[in-house]
Amino acid sequence: MAAITSVSSSPKWLVLMFMALVFQNQMAQSQTQTCSNSLANLNVCAQFVVPGAANTSPSPDCCTALQGLEHDCICNTLRIAARLPALCNLPPLSCGAN
Repeated sequence: MAAITSVSSSPKWLVLMFMALVFQNQMAQSQTQTCSNSLANLNVCAQFVVPGAANTSPSPDCCTALQGLEHDCICNTLRIAARLPALCNLPPLSCGAN
């Protein structure tokens, strides 16, 4: 038990833990920025997904932007978007089969 106490109170251990936390935070920020940039690239798809769009076939640019999007990025974005009404104290969205 004394060995555990001495390791956990060691300045080297604290520095190592701090460095690990900083690295993890930087990785999370990098992933968030990459996801945001990828989502911004989907703007070229807007004209194909709005209700009443004349052309519903996506362009090659849209398909390329979608292909460049990481699976986790789009899934997490959809999960967050689905939670927004509740977070804004609004009724949940109910989408029909259309």
